[in-house]
Amino acid sequence: MGSFRSSTMSLYRNSAWFLKGVTEFTRNAFLSASKRFAEKDLEVSVAGRSFMITGANSGIGKATAMAIAKRGGTIHMVCRNKDKAEEARADIVKETGNKEVYVHILDLSETKKVWEFAEGFKRKYKSLNVLVSNMLVFGGGLSIMRVGLRKIVNLYFNVWSFSGVYILTKSLIPLLEKSADPRVITVSSGGMLVQKLRTGNLQSERGRYDSTMVYAQHKRQQVVMTEQLAKTHTNIHFSVMHPGWVDTPAVANAMPDFHQSMKDSLRTPEQGADTVVWLAVSEAAVKNPSGRFYQDRKMVSTHLPLAWTHSSPLEEQKLMSVLEDLAKTFQSH
Repeated sequence: MGSFRSSTMSLYRNSAWFLKGVTEFTRNAFLSASKRFAEKDLEVSVAGRSFMITGANSGIGKATAMAIAKRGGTIHMVCRNKDKAEEARADIVKETGNKEVYVHILDLSETKKVWEFAEGFKRKYKSLNVLVSNMLVFGGGLSIMRVGLRKIVNLYFNVWSFSGVYILTKSLIPLLEKSADPRVITVSSGGMLVQKLRTGNLQSERGRYDSTMVYAQHKRQQVVMTEQLAKTHTNIHFSVMHPGWVDTPAVANAMPDFHQSMKDSLRTPEQGADTVVWLAVSEAAVKNPSGRFYQDRKMVSTHLPLAWTHSSPLEEQKLMSVLEDLAKTFQSH
C-alpha cells in the first residue's frame, strides 16, 4: 500500500511539474514575463566589483559572465576544462572589451581541491562581492569512488558532488562578508520541485543509480542550503533561482530525449541567465529578503501545491550537519 501511495504521489508530482513547466519554464513564458521587467534594474555599472562564476565557459554561466563583463565587473571564471574556459574568456573579452576576466581551473567534485582553491583565492584577492554558483553535473555523486573514504559511501552518497558547492560557498564567506554589498546566487532547477529533501542514500531499492533523480535532489538541497545560510550569515544576500528550460550543452548531453522534443520551446542561455544577472547586479534584488527562490525576477514558492515536499527543521539541520562534517573531513586530510 505504501509503495502504491508513493508511486501515485510521484506521478502527481511529475505531472504537476510538467504542466507548470510548459506554462512557466519555456521561451514564450520568459517573453511574457519579461514584459513586466524594469529595464532600469540592469542599467548599472558594476566597475570595481568582483564576481566569481562557476561553470562560466558555456550556457548560463557564460551568458552571465558576458552580461556582467559588459557592465564593467571583474570576472573570475571557475571551470573544469582549461581549453574551453580560455576560449570562452577570449569571447567575453572580445565582445565586451573588458580585460578583467580571469580563468581558474577547478573540478567541484574534487572536494579537497575546492577547499584548497578557496583558501588560495582568499590569500590572493582582497574582496569578492558576488559568488554565482552555477555548476553541478548529472551523476556527479559517482566521483566518490575516487576517494578512499568508502566507509561513508552510503551515508553521504547523494551529497558528495554537492558538497563541493557547499565547501566553496562556506570557505568564501569570510571574504564575502568583508566586501561591499555581498551576494551569493545559486542556479537551481525546476526538477527540485518533484523532490522532498533526503539526506540518506539515494539509490533505489533495486540498486539502480538514477542520475536524473539524484540531480533533482541536489537541486532541492541547494534550496535548503541557501535558506539555512541566509539565517546564519545575515550580512550576505543569498538567493537561489530557476532559469527555466534552457538550451544548453549540459541539457543536450544529459537529457537528449527531452532536449530533442522541447528544443523549439527552450530558452536561450541569455534568457536563462537573466534572473542570475538581475540578482547579481540590481539594487532591486537585494531589497527582497535573503534566502528566497526566484523565477523570472520574482520570488516564487519552492514547492508544488499538495506535493508533500516540505521538510522539517530537523531534516534541514541534518543536511547542514552532513555537509559540515564532509567539509571538516576534507580540511583535515
